[in-house]
Amino acid sequence: MIKTTLKIDGMMCGMCEAHVNDVIRKLVPDAKKVSSSHTKGITTFVSENPVDEHELTAAIAETGYELQSMFTEEYKKKFLGLF
Repeated sequence: MIKTTLKIDGMMCGMCEAHVNDVIRKLVPDAKKVSSSHTKGITTFVSENPVDEHELTAAIAETGYELQSMFTEEYKKKFLGLF
């Protein structure tokens, strides 16, 4: 699994977050844990495969926002250790 963090300019409210989340879900069908924060200007999600940054940039731009940067890392599930 891959965790992707996007720095996005232009999100001003919860509705903006919803628009960006919708774009991610449409472009990345296997995206899970899609979350945006307009106050931090970031969106994160987890997917099985890496996502093309150019496709993301174009799709986000179509909704009126700007993808400023993209960072990916291996996603590790948190183990609670409850026995």
